[in-house]
Formats: sequence, structure tokens, C-alpha cells
Amino acid sequence: MTDGAPAASAGRRIWAVGALCRAVADALEARFNPVSVRGEITGFSRAGSGHCYFSLKDEQGQVRCAMFRRAAGLLSFAPRDGELVEVTGRLGVYEQRGDLQLVVESMRRAGQGALFEQFLRLKARLEDEGLFDAERKRELPLLPRGIGIVTSLGAAALHDVVTCLHRRAPHVPVVLAPAAVQGSQAPGELVRALESLYSLAERGTIDLVLLVRGGGSIEDLWAFNDEQLARAIVRSPVPVVSGVGHETDFTIADFCADLRAPTPTAAAELAAQPRETWLAALHLLHERLQGAALRRLDRASQRLDQAAAHLGRPSARTAQQHLRSERQAQRLRFAVATRVRSAQDEVTHRRGPRLRLALATRVQRAREQLVRDQQALRAGLAGRLERARRQCEHIELRLKLLDPRLVLQRGYALLTDAQAGHPITSVHHVQPGQAVRAVLADGEVDLRVAPAAVNRP
Repeated sequence: MTDGAPAASAGRRIWAVGALCRAVADALEARFNPVSVRGEITGFSRAGSGHCYFSLKDEQGQVRCAMFRRAAGLLSFAPRDGELVEVTGRLGVYEQRGDLQLVVESMRRAGQGALFEQFLRLKARLEDEGLFDAERKRELPLLPRGIGIVTSLGAAALHDVVTCLHRRAPHVPVVLAPAAVQGSQAPGELVRALESLYSLAERGTIDLVLLVRGGGSIEDLWAFNDEQLARAIVRSPVPVVSGVGHETDFTIADFCADLRAPTPTAAAELAAQPRETWLAALHLLHERLQGAALRRLDRASQRLDQAAAHLGRPSARTAQQHLRSERQAQRLRFAVATRVRSAQDEVTHRRGPRLRLALATRVQRAREQLVRDQQALRAGLAGRLERARRQCEHIELRLKLLDPRLVLQRGYALLTDAQAGHPITSVHHVQPGQAVRAVLADGEVDLRVAPAAVNRP
């Protein structure tokens, strides 16, 4: 028996696998080729070599197709899943797998395809209702309190999203609402998963929802073209990010969501900013606040020194007031003394009891006037001193409020170089193994920088 030829055994032929495949291929070649087929594209992909692989299907069946680079280069359009096309080629058997395969030599459009036409009709109707309006789209929160994820437990998209969120924002809690993402039961499960997250959003647990799934054909992603799912997304109390399929895949959910991401990983990146960015901004604000507090403390110290100098050495205006008051007192004492001498002379010359009484009265009045003037002068000086004392107390109170120790009591620490005493304000100022000193509210702590702790941007 020759190799590959059918052998007779008990009245029946026994074929080698390869020989059978070649015989079937020869029969197809003689019976059908060349052949023209009309069907809907599904599972279209283009390899790096330029060859295209897809399937053609209708309600009764489907056939695998291959279109090699030479024929693909002659296409006048970019084939997509869901398009109805007419192809011409040759039927054959791919002997390595024993699969029936149509090698396509030409292709032209024959319509949009049933699923794609259904997608376009639903899209147009929902768009007319305003479900896609940009005015109802909301901005994503910069610092989400919690993120809800709707996807399948076994989906690769779940691993990608969780890994990205853990890397960028490990402090943000994540809540998973599992649901099927493919099949007839998927739309209902997706709606129920979203509703469960909406109840958490109303209680303030989460403020962002990610609806994600990996790529696939139009049939694989059809659950995200459901009308009930679209309306559930629109009534979300918090923003919804849709990351369904690859960058070229579009679903009704993408148009209804507040933001569309090209991939599930991109949806996670849009949902959470890197923690390092916020820590750097917080560090910058801390340095600015510390610098502003020190500058304000310096200004208050200067004002206190000026006030103390004014209290110890009166100002020019105060000195002039004291000088005028002293001159008035001197004039008053001179006038009283003059009147006393005049009265004494008059008494000495005339020695009349009536004059003695008048002299005593005048002397008493002069003394009383002098006492009143001195009291008024003392009261004025006391008022000025009291106002100066209150101003100093106010300055001291403001200085106490600006005391850096109050900042340290809130949990902050001042880092300095243990040897030179210079303040440390950046990770670039320290080296692994360097000794540093932390000044706390109630004392100091000597530390040493660990090699793994120096994390420079």
C-alpha cells in the first residue's frame, strides 16, 4: 500500500487523516470553487503580517475566512464586525486543524448587518431622547472617597483595573459588584449590579462607578447595547466611567456614561490620580504655610520690639505733651507763688483781718487748682500707658498663636540635619544612612534614614 492511499480492510476503506483532508479539499475545489458568499463579519482581526482573519455568519451557520495581505491591500474600506459583505474566494480545508476555510480574494460591502443596524436604530432613538447630551455629563471627582466596579469575577479587565487602582491610589476603597458581561442574562445582571452600587453611593460610601469589560466581537459586547442598561447608567447618582472593549469598540453604554475610556485600564487611570501627585502638592503647601508662618512671626517680633522701645522711650509726640504739661505746671506754680507773695506783702503792710481771710482763701483755691491740674495730667498719662499695655498684650497673644510649637502639637515634626542643624525640606537633602533629628512638640528624637525610605521622584 502506498503512503496516504486508502487501504481495504474487511470491505471498507481506511483513510489517513492527511489523505482525507486532501480528498475533501479536492472535492470542494471541483464542486464549489470559485465561490461567492454573503454574510455578516464577526471576530475580525488583522495580524502584524497584514493577513486578516474573521468569520462570515448568518442565521443558519458560519464559516471561517482568511484574507491574505495581497488581497487585503486591495480593500477600499476597513471591515468591521457587524458589517454585511459579499466575498469571493476558494473553499478549502486547513489540513493542520482539519477546519473548513474560505480564502477570500475580494470583498465588498453588502449592507451594515442585522446587529449593527439594530445598534444604530437604538442609538438614534436614545440620542433623540437626550440620553447622550453633553450637558448631563458630570465631572469625575478629583479625590474619590470610594470606587465601585461592575464587571465579571473571571474577567481579565477586573485584574487590570484593580492592579492599576492599587498602584495609583491604594488609599481609595474599591467595591466590586460582580455581573455577567456576555450572554442573554448579562444585561439584567449588569443593571442589578449598578443598582446595588447606587445604594452605596446614596449613603456616601462611593462617588464613582467603573463599568468595564475586555474586547470582543459585536456579539460578545452586545450586552452593553441593552436599552435598560443604558437607562440605568443615565439615572446613576454618581459619575459613571465606561471602559468596554478596545479603543475602536463603541457601545450604547459608552454614549450614556459620563466618560468613555478606551480600555478598562484607562478607565482606572482616569478614576484615580496618582497618590504621589497629591503628596507632592501637600508637601509644597506645607512648606509654603511654614514659610508664611515664620515670616509673620518675624514681623510680629519686630512690632513687639518697636512697642517695647516706645514704652521705654516715649515718642516725640508724647515727649512734647509731657513738656507742655510741665511748662503749664511751672507757670501755675509761679502764678500761685506770685499771688502768695503779693498777699503776704499786703498783709504785712496793712495787717487787716479781712485781708488775712482773703489771702487764706486765695491760697486754698490755688492749691486746689494745682491738685486738679496734677490729677488730670496723671490721668492722661495713665490712659496712654494702659492703651500701650493692651496693645502689647494683643501682640503677645498673636505671637502665641503663631508659635511653631502649636503646629508641632498637631502631629507635625521639624526635621534637621543631626550634625549641621540645617532644616530638611526635601528628600534630595538626605542620603541613606544619614543621621537626622526630629523636633516634636515635647522633645527631640534622633533618627537615621533607612536605604529603602529615600524615595525620590
